[in-house]
Amino acid sequence: MQDYIDLAKKNGITLLDHGKCQFCGANTKRGIHECLEIFNFGFYDIDFSNIENYIYKFLIVDTHTLQHPEIHGRWNNHFHLSRLHLIFKYGVKWTYKLSPKLSDYLNKYKVDKQDEYLTPPDVSNRGHITTIDILEKPTNEMECKDLIKKWAMEVYNKWGNHHDIVDNIAKNFLNMKK
Repeated sequence: MQDYIDLAKKNGITLLDHGKCQFCGANTKRGIHECLEIFNFGFYDIDFSNIENYIYKFLIVDTHTLQHPEIHGRWNNHFHLSRLHLIFKYGVKWTYKLSPKLSDYLNKYKVDKQDEYLTPPDVSNRGHITTIDILEKPTNEMECKDLIKKWAMEVYNKWGNHHDIVDNIAKNFLNMKK
């Protein structure tokens, strides 16, 4: 698996080492690197060992990935937007067991869709809530969870131009699960 620096380079992106995050606009001091550090280690208000809190981990991963698509492979957008769609539109109670199933479905799906590309929203239009907000604003676990949901919904809605594509993916995935 390539790291984010290699993927950015492959995508023709020069990563900035200072200032705000160049992708989500988070008010960081070390750009994307600090934004990723917060993403990886900064959501300490939630006990992710509790199975009932797994959903927040999925929301965080999907949301952060969709705010930073330039540092991920192009099919990641399909996976993360589809998973948010399944959670928000179809009320799927996501589990770790479902992720490889969605990935397997997408591997079959993309064979006939090699030219399909989910174009990210403009950098300035990927949602105003960022990792910094999740790290600094909540004062307790419930506020943190509420803000994560708002963050996820905001970013999901910013990708609205592709909801028809992921709705087709979601429906076929749900039919496959039966």
